[in-house]
Amino acid sequence: MNKMQTEPMAPGETAEAPRKRRRIKVPERKDAMRTFLMLIVPALLILGGGYYWLTSGGSVSTDDAQVKQDIVSVSPQVNGQVVEVFVRNGARVKRGDILFRIDPQPYRVALEQAEAQLAAARLQTRVLRTTAAGTGGDITGAQANLAIKRNALSRQQALLKQGFTTKADYEDALNEVRSAETQLADAQARAANASAAVASEGQQPQIAQAQAAVDKAQLDLQRTDVRATMDGVIENADKLQVGQMAVIGVGMVSLVHSTTAWVEANFKEKDVGRMVHGQRASIEVDAYPGRKFAAHVQSVGAGTGGEFSLLPAQNANGNWVKVTQRVPVRIVFNETPAQPMIAGLSTVATVYFDDRK
Repeated sequence: MNKMQTEPMAPGETAEAPRKRRRIKVPERKDAMRTFLMLIVPALLILGGGYYWLTSGGSVSTDDAQVKQDIVSVSPQVNGQVVEVFVRNGARVKRGDILFRIDPQPYRVALEQAEAQLAAARLQTRVLRTTAAGTGGDITGAQANLAIKRNALSRQQALLKQGFTTKADYEDALNEVRSAETQLADAQARAANASAAVASEGQQPQIAQAQAAVDKAQLDLQRTDVRATMDGVIENADKLQVGQMAVIGVGMVSLVHSTTAWVEANFKEKDVGRMVHGQRASIEVDAYPGRKFAAHVQSVGAGTGGEFSLLPAQNANGNWVKVTQRVPVRIVFNETPAQPMIAGLSTVATVYFDDRK
């Protein structure tokens, strides 16, 4: 006999009936699972939507952001041939370090010429002073001569009244007085001109002009040594070679001020309305995944990016389509990052409106 006992069958009941009774519970389980899913999925959607609604307004992010640094294009202030180069790409320099040298010999010659002109101006000034001093003696001599001539005229006038001289002699004496007066006037005029041509040594025009030329030549000679204007890293020095001609105003190398990196983030115009100076922010740099750098808002741009473009958009033709504008926001690091912040690195910038976040 089988160990399992079977219940007696009712009249007219077949062997299939027990199987049907056992399958009745399966649809009930499916209905319960369907009901559970219908309830839990909307609930999760409502909770997620509520969480997003509550937290989304506390911050705003953008991936249209790059690392920026102060970059100075170093250009010479004098023309000439490069004779020495002291730096290469990646070299760290301090303010005042020599980057390259322009041939100084032409500027030494120019300085010597300016110094010679200054010496000539000083010599000319001494000659003028001597001439001015000599005119004083001419005036004294002319005054003495005039006094003698006037005495002679007085004697001739007295003799003429007594009839002991002729009128011709008297007129000769009168002419002599007039001639002496003219000589005195000439001497006084020469003295005035000589005095006017000589000023105090510090104010002498010729000396001042020659001294300015010497100062300019000295400055040009100093500028043949092109120096770093700030601490930083040298870039774009590949084309700086000995023998190359340096031209005033043409950049020869770039100097990157690596210790003052910041982020320029372009936020949508609807997001910048609540941004203010000092607002807390964070920076994620693509080059350093998993790192988040503390930062803060330093300034919000005074215009959109389109306003500062080379050709700003003109919408006067009527075919205008509203485009969301982006405003540059300058975000600075709270502390100098340990990792090098290379100019141009892509970042994600987040500004927090709620300080609790």
